[in-house]
Amino acid sequence: MAELNTGDSGGKGKGGKVRSKKSGAKVDLTAMVDLAFLLITFFMLTTTLSKPQSMDLGLPDKEDKGPKTDIKVDQKRTMTIILGDNSQLKWFHGLITSPEPNGAPQSSTYGKEGIRKELLKRVVSVNEYCKTRPNYKDGDGLIVIIKPTKKATYRNLVDILDEMAICKVPTYAIVNDILPEEQKLVDEMNK
Repeated sequence: MAELNTGDSGGKGKGGKVRSKKSGAKVDLTAMVDLAFLLITFFMLTTTLSKPQSMDLGLPDKEDKGPKTDIKVDQKRTMTIILGDNSQLKWFHGLITSPEPNGAPQSSTYGKEGIRKELLKRVVSVNEYCKTRPNYKDGDGLIVIIKPTKKATYRNLVDILDEMAICKVPTYAIVNDILPEEQKLVDEMNK
């Protein structure tokens, strides 16, 4: 049992007066020690259980020694997302120069009711499309091209990468080349 003894104030001071001896107050610190150990244990467990999580991101080699080859991709499998400033984004299906029918650029927001809804719908439709084509193998699906502008924030980029993980988009790329047609969309976002 832990105790805290306070000094007694007996009658051995100056003056010859005899004073009665007061017994010192004893404070039991057992409960406080138990609480301290419980708190220490709690914080040790929560810090070890909540490890930071990271997402794997494949990056190209720094030096490309071979010739560049363009890969032809079916534009029905592609979706482009342009990240602007003030947490704005525009997306479209296919290529901006020749968008799919009903694939005109549209504005959206981040989150469950925004771009995630469209990504989930598009993942399902592209998977169904790939199953009907003999030249696609299992696992081929939606390809998302993410194009952050110079005014896009790092948080916006992380948010859209989180959406890729949530929606289980099999292939996505971060590209910093914005075409002139896409630049017009960026200018519209900045108005």
